[in-house]
Amino acid sequence: MRLACPLTLAVALTLAAASGANAQTSTPERRESGTLIYSGIPEIPAGLKSDLQRYRNARSAGFQDWMADGSMLISTRFGETAQLHRVAAPGADRTQITFFAEPVSNATTIPGTDRFAYQRDAGGAENFQTFVTGLTGGDLAITEPGTRNGAPVFSDDGRLAVWTRVERGQSDYDIIAMTVGDPSTRRVVFEGTGQFSPLDISPDGTKVLLSQYISVLDVRLWLLDLASGRATRIRESAVPVAYRGGEFTRDGRSIITTSDEGGEALRLVQIALADGELTPLTEASTWDVDNFDLSDDGRLLAWSTNEDGYSKVAVRDFITRRALPQPDLPAGVLGALEFSPDGSRLAIGLSTPSSSGDVWSWDVTGGGLTRWTRSEVGPLDPATFVTPELVRYPSFDGLQIPAFVYRPTTGDGRRPVIIDIHGGPEGQARPGFSANYQQWVADLGAVVIVPNVRGSSGYGKTWLAADNGPLRQQSVQDIGALLDWIATQPDLDPERVVVHGGSYGGFMVLASLAAYSDRLAGAVNIFGIANFVSFLENTEAYRRDLRRAEYGDERDPAMRAVFDQISPIHLTDRMTAPLLVIQGANDPRVPQSESEQIVDAVRAEGRPVWYLLATNEGHGFRKKFNSDGQAEVTNLFFRQVLGVAPTPAAGTP
Repeated sequence: MRLACPLTLAVALTLAAASGANAQTSTPERRESGTLIYSGIPEIPAGLKSDLQRYRNARSAGFQDWMADGSMLISTRFGETAQLHRVAAPGADRTQITFFAEPVSNATTIPGTDRFAYQRDAGGAENFQTFVTGLTGGDLAITEPGTRNGAPVFSDDGRLAVWTRVERGQSDYDIIAMTVGDPSTRRVVFEGTGQFSPLDISPDGTKVLLSQYISVLDVRLWLLDLASGRATRIRESAVPVAYRGGEFTRDGRSIITTSDEGGEALRLVQIALADGELTPLTEASTWDVDNFDLSDDGRLLAWSTNEDGYSKVAVRDFITRRALPQPDLPAGVLGALEFSPDGSRLAIGLSTPSSSGDVWSWDVTGGGLTRWTRSEVGPLDPATFVTPELVRYPSFDGLQIPAFVYRPTTGDGRRPVIIDIHGGPEGQARPGFSANYQQWVADLGAVVIVPNVRGSSGYGKTWLAADNGPLRQQSVQDIGALLDWIATQPDLDPERVVVHGGSYGGFMVLASLAAYSDRLAGAVNIFGIANFVSFLENTEAYRRDLRRAEYGDERDPAMRAVFDQISPIHLTDRMTAPLLVIQGANDPRVPQSESEQIVDAVRAEGRPVWYLLATNEGHGFRKKFNSDGQAEVTNLFFRQVLGVAPTPAAGTP
């Protein structure tokens, strides 16, 4: 790595600011390349593009479902977008099944058949449509254009499909049922108020387990009788309780779910449907059970626990409660957990800091772990990838904030720092694979810090609620405390720190830029909230009330006053460090108008803003061309504001 001398960097930034002073009277340069629109962004050097391609071709394999013959459906990308593939046996070729310009997701096998359902969107607008197909094609659309649909669940006999649907511009979800293979039988079986979705169909096919999402801390379960259309709430509570996931037991008399009732974390429980009696299946803990599966015959139960970001998997005989041999997995993050149809194997999707994501199976009786896929990481050597260190730093009020720190393994001196802030806000940074982190560490010599500020999931419901409503700015103060911690570290350069984040993380970037511009070298805002009032007024109707439960209701005068105080759009006079803004034009969650207004406002202050817009993307860039363009612009921005030149690749003169 080569550092720019402080004088040279200071002069460069001064000149950039001076050139931006004319922003009110001149239009920033605008150019288009395919589906990307660049505004105020310099040309990307050819050398940068070629350097980045070493990291842009890493693939992953995401488990989707077992097929009836014991093969697997996985999602992986060989071209522009992720598509479905079949893997017949461990180590076998990935045979591509779908071939679309848009990504394909949520594949679910129809029980007892060789067919499956999958979902496809258009342009990132998230109006998901569902199709039924087989290994040799013959796609059948089962949803209605112009609607947003959830992935279907199927009855055990494969005859009935049930899913959730919301009409464009509406906030109430309906539950739809259909005889598989016959769209003419599609019908509304339940009209919900708010967000409802089906979790499972009872073994006899007469009832549906429904989830109603009020907020991250208030998720309710209902039992829908298909004959009468009546839904009955399961285990009512005077205080909010979060139930996540759910399956019927084999006899149909109870369900298995996770619940935070009576504790901080989600634990696995069994609830009797006759009287609501709750039986804990796992001990109370500080860590969430975040995934589980019951075998089709009802005999085996598997679950995973999120322990400080890392996944632990356990398997038990559900009938006898006897522990079975446990899989010893590499330290990483679970992506999938599902028993094969005969219950003999457990599919496990796993990503680690040095593995981009692969699928394994666990032999339940024999205890063997078998790797099904081995995903390529391009021309890179996984042995050179860094593993993050988990640290905790004190915030302004004494709370200890967890963060993953990725450090270069070679070189010395004070390093530039990239702080990446996750979205959500009910999300969590976890130590799975990130090509971005590995590239920033290797090419830029940067230390990457990924904090889980208050309001993140994974640390109990008190932590999860610690930034709600009027407490929002306290999570921003957690970033200020991180800047304080950085200044105490002998290997980190407090003069060269950039904040980077998307969605809610984008709001955090903008808020940090307003609060700490004198301590930041730059900021990268990816579809972040600029104004909570306009965001809540313009986000899609189907999620507006859900976001009000987290952020506060802009229709309440007291809360609106808080929004006026903390919204970045009202603080642009304080944003003096360089800013890059990235947005998808079809984003239904954080609309393009949020990025446009912050770009316009900062430019009106006489300061330059780089702005990258993808015309065929939504909340995140899913197509390789656009994702590559985002990486190129981001890296050019980092090089300029951090004053670094890339470390040459191995073998480069």
